[in-house]
Amino acid sequence: MGGAWLTVGISSGRGRDPNGLLHTLGNLFRASSKVEQKHLTVLVHLADSDLTWLRETVVQISSLFHPQILAGRLVLIHAPPDAYSAVGPIGGQEARCGDAASKRNVDHAFLVSFAPQLSDYFLLLRDNTFCAPSFLTHIRRKVWALRAHPWALLEFSNRGSLGKLFRGSDLPRLARFLLLFHEDQPLDRLIPRFSILLAQRRPALFRPFLFYHRVPYYSANQDHQARAAHSRGPHGPHNPPGAVFTDMKVFGVHFPWEAYTLDESFFWTHNVSAGSHLTVILNRPANLSRVQVLTGTIVEGKHALQRGQVELGHSPEGVPQFCTSFVLLGQLLEGQLDQEVLPTPTGADVSCVKLVVNADQAGGLMVRHIYLWEESARATEAAQG
Repeated sequence: MGGAWLTVGISSGRGRDPNGLLHTLGNLFRASSKVEQKHLTVLVHLADSDLTWLRETVVQISSLFHPQILAGRLVLIHAPPDAYSAVGPIGGQEARCGDAASKRNVDHAFLVSFAPQLSDYFLLLRDNTFCAPSFLTHIRRKVWALRAHPWALLEFSNRGSLGKLFRGSDLPRLARFLLLFHEDQPLDRLIPRFSILLAQRRPALFRPFLFYHRVPYYSANQDHQARAAHSRGPHGPHNPPGAVFTDMKVFGVHFPWEAYTLDESFFWTHNVSAGSHLTVILNRPANLSRVQVLTGTIVEGKHALQRGQVELGHSPEGVPQFCTSFVLLGQLLEGQLDQEVLPTPTGADVSCVKLVVNADQAGGLMVRHIYLWEESARATEAAQG
């Protein structure tokens, strides 16, 4: 095996998020300390035949991650079109859904076939991923705890093929398996089948999850209807355009604004003090009908805010603007608040939504979502429905 302990493998092509791969690589390296990066290799398969895209992507990655490439921490590979023709007819960019899934399986077969000699273990990610801080250390502890137990697949996310860990010695078999059954099922279903074939009877899913999908974030100057299309369900949340400020610690990964997106990203901090806040300042006042604040991990509720409250602010002043008066909306219960806002002056012309820490809290804090529903937007949806 090579000098690295872990290879992170990513297969990427043209998609709806043109900067997704760059964001993922940046987040991945920021989430790893200098010591951790010494045990880490990132392998990226540029799985697209468009030469213009390939050239532009290589230039961008080489410019942004030049030190990592020189240190051997980042490796780019590309399988030429004739390698795919050897497998058989596979759909291209305009392929049907089944053909696209087949091509994705072959993309990943080439990815994992390159990786066995790079490290002891192989972690599969996607090109739209957020990584938890020090994920390598967390994974290493789990592997050490299972050193006396046989396993083929460890899962650090519950999202499809994201966050799946394999032994490097199993990768040649995985590559052959994906090539053999590339037309049968999507990658998300083939991977569990592979672990069963290697005699792992039960899934090994670890929480809290270390990896989340990143969905393109729509900024304030983009179309509001496009933002709503990425929201959860047909009736919002809406999350009108705004900025996010905090006096909590920011570590260069999982930024404050990520708590206000409509995807799976989140804000991560630790050792918060009473009186600390995370505040959304809206670009324009909004009439809110509902506010939802979620902290902590999804399943176990770890890293939730133990004592906190949500306040609605009005009358913004100054540069940058900040609200001069706040009204209590409610207290968090088990790290969450989900409350309808009555049609009173409290919910009208809201310019700020502030999450306040009510007591010192040691350890990590995850602010997963701040969701806002607008009364006017809800009325528009009802009329269109």
